[in-house]
Order: sequence, then C-alpha cells, then structure tokens
Amino acid sequence: MLYDLSLHMGYLYDTLASGARHVIRVMPLSVPGRQRLIAGSLTVTPSPDERVAFDDFFRQSATSVLLRAPHDKLDIRMQARVSVETPSLTADFSPELGRLAAELASVWSLDPQSPHHLAGASPRIGDNAAIAAYARETVKAGMTIREIAMAMCRRIHTDFTYDSEATTVDTTPAEAFKLKRGVCQDFSHIMICALRSLGIPAGYVSGFLRTIPPAGKERLEGADAMHAWVRVWCGEAEGYIELDPTNDIVAGCDHIVVGYGRDYSDVAPVIGVLKSYGNQQTTQAVDVIPVKA
Repeated sequence: MLYDLSLHMGYLYDTLASGARHVIRVMPLSVPGRQRLIAGSLTVTPSPDERVAFDDFFRQSATSVLLRAPHDKLDIRMQARVSVETPSLTADFSPELGRLAAELASVWSLDPQSPHHLAGASPRIGDNAAIAAYARETVKAGMTIREIAMAMCRRIHTDFTYDSEATTVDTTPAEAFKLKRGVCQDFSHIMICALRSLGIPAGYVSGFLRTIPPAGKERLEGADAMHAWVRVWCGEAEGYIELDPTNDIVAGCDHIVVGYGRDYSDVAPVIGVLKSYGNQQTTQAVDVIPVKA
C-alpha cells in the first residue's frame, strides 16, 4: 500500500514561552520488509534558532529544535509518502513459554533490535502484581509464545473500554489497569507489562493507523490519529510480531510505524522543556490517504 501522510500538531500557550528545546519524532521509518519512507518533510513554526537531525539509540530519526525568542504558539507539520508492505503471519514457529528463556539467553547481541532491551523494566513500565496475575490467568498449558501474545491482545480488547477521557498521557499502567479504561497507549503499556511479567520481551510501537469510514460515509479530513501497538519477540525462529490490542488485530498495511521503543517515553512525538507559566492548548490532526497506483 502507498500512503500520503500529513500531521499537524499545534501548541497555544497562555503566556509567552521562550528557551524552548524540543525533540520531535513523527517521521515514519524505513524498515526492511515492513515499510519504506519515499519522501518526507518536517516544518516547525516559528523557525527554530537551532535544528539538528539525528538517529537515536533505536536508529530512529529525530529532530532537535531550539527556539530562544518568546513565542505564543508552536506549529509542527509533517508530510510524507510511505510504502507499506506488511506480510501476514505464517505458520507458528514460536516455542512454548518454558523454552523461551533458553532462547533469549542464547541471544548475545545488544544491538537496537535485541530482545534484551524489551525484557525488563523500562521508564514507564515496572513490575505490577495485579497485571502479572492477569497475565498468568491468560496462559494455558502448551500455548506457544505467539498464542500467548494473541490471547493477551484479545483479552485486553475484551476486558477494557476505550475511553479518551479516562486517562492522560501520564497515566501509569497500574492506574489504567484498575480503571479498565483508557486509550491505545494504556492498552499497549498494560499488554507489554503483562508479557514481560511472563518473561516475554515486548515493546512499544508508535505510528499512524488509517481509519476506514463506515459504508456510504465520506472520509473526514484529519480523522486519522497517531496510534500505539505492541511488538513481541516470539523466539529466534519466529522473531518479532506486532499486535494491536486496541483493535484486537495483527498490525497490517494500515499500521504505519514511526518508532519502536521500550515504552512511550522512547517514542513520544514531542518531548522537551521551555520557560513559561500557565496552561497550554494542544491540537492534533492526521491524514492517512491511500494513493492509487
């Protein structure tokens, strides 16, 4: 599939902000066998005093900007064309849970793709007894790692209610688990926490999801949104698979990857600091438009 993407993120400050330093991660990745970034541009307004593009530890593109002068708003716009070629799952070659630890121990690499980075606690995901018990309840004798991951994905989709008002970007997995409500970030964090408690390496995927309007309805501009789902390491033979617990599906051609990380903190679209006081208003609009061949 070929897509044209556009993203607008706007910040409006109650009082003038200055000395702002931001790191922006919104450009889709080129991932061999997964997707290819054909072209892309990133515009920041006001024009930054400093702008540096770099690749982070996970080899994902990021842009650091510095705005010294006072400003009352910040606009970030991204445009890109991406080709997505996501293969469907084939036969299950993942081991049973009892054999995964030995396979993980045999992986000596610590490069950015290593499952060891996704096996332990991370900045936003620690140990949680309630989520660990929930995970153990999901596992049945003889299940493979892929079967466990898909069962967890299905159970979270069934047991939790999507509610954009229930949580914030800072809600912890433990808080969202108690509420049984939240958004894609919460469901992904809970699933990652659950899988890690079983010894299964799992990480966070940030990206875009194309939304399809109901039959007979026109697609609304800006109706698409940034999305999150889960990457699971299923052993040496199977490798990584990507699952979307918000929708209980395998990530496919409508899932466009921006970044892989341990949790949201590694792939937040915008992080940074600035000098100001008062509140700010934020807006976000995303268009994911299929391009006809």
